Amino acid sequence: MRFMVIMKASEESESGQLPTTEMLAEMGKFNEELVKAGVMLAGEGLTSSADGARVRFAGNAEPTVIDGPFTETKELVAGFWILQVKSKEEVIEWVRRVPNTDGAHHEIEIRRIAEAEDFGDNLTPELREAEERLRGEAAKNA
Repeated sequence: MRFMVIMKASEESESGQLPTTEMLAEMGKFNEELVKAGVMLAGEGLTSSADGARVRFAGNAEPTVIDGPFTETKELVAGFWILQVKSKEEVIEWVRRVPNTDGAHHEIEIRRIAEAEDFGDNLTPELREAEERLRGEAAKNA
């Protein structure tokens, strides 16, 4: 099973405050543990929402672009991991080990990534083949 582990933003991350050298070292150690265990597929930190934009779709109207920063910090993402583990319980155990070096209040959301079988018969053999081909081509871009 693959899971997206979503580190929610904080006032510090949204202010553009950079993590300390110690914080980066602790997170690096944790990421190394994930890689050595063979569960980390990807992981990245994100810049503040001031650098971002949202595109809002409303029916048949032209999409609207909204530039950041965005005000609801608790709804924003500061970073993520993609982990491949055997169960939700296993990913929870990994997340419980995320370093909280600054002692601040943080929230991490865990979401299972949908797999082909989750779409049932709606994902026809032709669509599945096209999806697999696109994944192969996208991997070349990484």
